[in-house]
Amino acid sequence: MQGAMRLAAPDQLELHYIRQMMIWTLFQHAPQRIAQLGLGAGSLTRFCYQHFPQARIDAVEINPEVVRANRLLFHLPPDDERLSVHTVDALDYLDALHGELDVLQVDVYSDQAEHPALESQDFYLACRRALGPQGLLTVNLLGSELVHARNLHALQKSFAAVVWLPETHDGNLVALAFVDPPQIDFDDLYKRADQIQATLGLADGEEWVEGLYAWMDQE
Repeated sequence: MQGAMRLAAPDQLELHYIRQMMIWTLFQHAPQRIAQLGLGAGSLTRFCYQHFPQARIDAVEINPEVVRANRLLFHLPPDDERLSVHTVDALDYLDALHGELDVLQVDVYSDQAEHPALESQDFYLACRRALGPQGLLTVNLLGSELVHARNLHALQKSFAAVVWLPETHDGNLVALAFVDPPQIDFDDLYKRADQIQATLGLADGEEWVEGLYAWMDQE
């Protein structure tokens, strides 16, 4: 399962990997523009729209039927001055941007979901160009170890720094890429994790920090 919504709480993030896609909140507190490539069940778009009222939210989905299903079944708000849903190819959307995004969340798959629909170094370079100087990208990598390895390699060739969390039991691996290399202070990150739980209702922050610590220990 790659998309889910609880009817009684449509703005919560139900799936583990979807919550991991919010790991950027450890480093970026008040983004002004957030984009999601791949709408899915609309979880990230709804969540960001609710919790970051200062931000403009773009969602990019090439399939108009997915957008229609989101509006009919998954409580996706209508477009307004803060939310824009673009029914275009993700590369066309990225090519029109030059350093305008603070956060980019990428989760693009075909119906077979054997590997990301977009995974080349050219794609990740386009993501990099769309982000501002302090920009952050999170990407869901679902697939085999080979899929993970080639995408992480392409990300490392495209961004100044890349980290990733341990693979989930469903086979999702979420990576976080930085335009500018971060100075990581784990005491500060644990404090930020507490703030994320208090303000966003996400109890996963400590798990993210521990995942980053484990990643650094392995490196």
